[in-house]
Amino acid sequence: MTRFLKYLGKRVLIMIPQMLGITLVSFLLVRLLPGNPATAMAGSLATPETVAAIEARLGLDQPLYIQFYMYVKNVLAGDLGTSWYTSNPVANDLAVRFPATLELITLSMFFAILVGVVGGSIAAIKPKGLVDRVTSGFATFAGAMPEFWIGLIFIYVFYVRLGIAAAPIGRLDLQFSSPPQVTGMILIDTLLTGNMAMFQSAVSHLILPVLTLSITLVGPILKMSRTSMRNALDSDYIYYARMCGMKQKHIVGYSFRTALPPIVTIIAVYYGFMLGGAVLVEKVFGWGGFGQYAVQSVINKDYFAIQGFLMLAAMFSLIIYLVVDIIYMIVDPRQRP
Repeated sequence: MTRFLKYLGKRVLIMIPQMLGITLVSFLLVRLLPGNPATAMAGSLATPETVAAIEARLGLDQPLYIQFYMYVKNVLAGDLGTSWYTSNPVANDLAVRFPATLELITLSMFFAILVGVVGGSIAAIKPKGLVDRVTSGFATFAGAMPEFWIGLIFIYVFYVRLGIAAAPIGRLDLQFSSPPQVTGMILIDTLLTGNMAMFQSAVSHLILPVLTLSITLVGPILKMSRTSMRNALDSDYIYYARMCGMKQKHIVGYSFRTALPPIVTIIAVYYGFMLGGAVLVEKVFGWGGFGQYAVQSVINKDYFAIQGFLMLAAMFSLIIYLVVDIIYMIVDPRQRP
């Protein structure tokens, strides 16, 4: 246990220079974006004096190293700056947008894992069987279809034609306002506050976007699960276990544990990617999430909002990879310190 805690402490310490490097790179890349945010804020008819005054207020008239120093200093004090587009502190915007996307991608990933890992494992256990053929065809179909197109088809079929789905207008019906924010995730907050009517509304609005993202995520998880499980079942030690008369359920259990690392890896990669990669689904369903906020910020040259997005996304990814390493140590004793 002590060795594990030491390892965990080292990994957390390594994250500090990683975050500093990511902050520096993102800061420089944002400054390379074409256009001047001060001009965008002032408008096309603004005088040069007005633009210069806005640049001075934002600190854009200072050398880059001074700007970076002031930005890091403010971040360490908990100030991510103010978005000129929304006029809100970036930290407040992210506190609303991030949980919305996190709720969406977490539920989507849960169902994708459930279908992908179980379906891929069964397909590997019984190759060329019915499940193998169905999952292979479904994985190919899911990988070929863009998520926004699937979302639009779902809206047309289930909302427009059948009228059984909630309108694609966000996270709640129009008669509801947002519940008191505890976690920012409406499903959890409505349960904590006991508002079951709002909970049902939130569930109805989650069904189609979660189904859309799950379909796009399940393809690569299915393929990786099938391939990894098949390789484990074809390994020499499994052949030896069969010759020794080991029961099939034990063989499947040992094979599944061996197959887990690459499956966990692909799940982690897609989970981190979907934090910003779900932007098209968010746009189709009016979700107002994290990725949509980032695209909006880039379009409007909103420096502080872009940097806040990049920092939070980087931190999220680093935490995911730390959790993956811990899972590796649990399933594979060779990875333990």
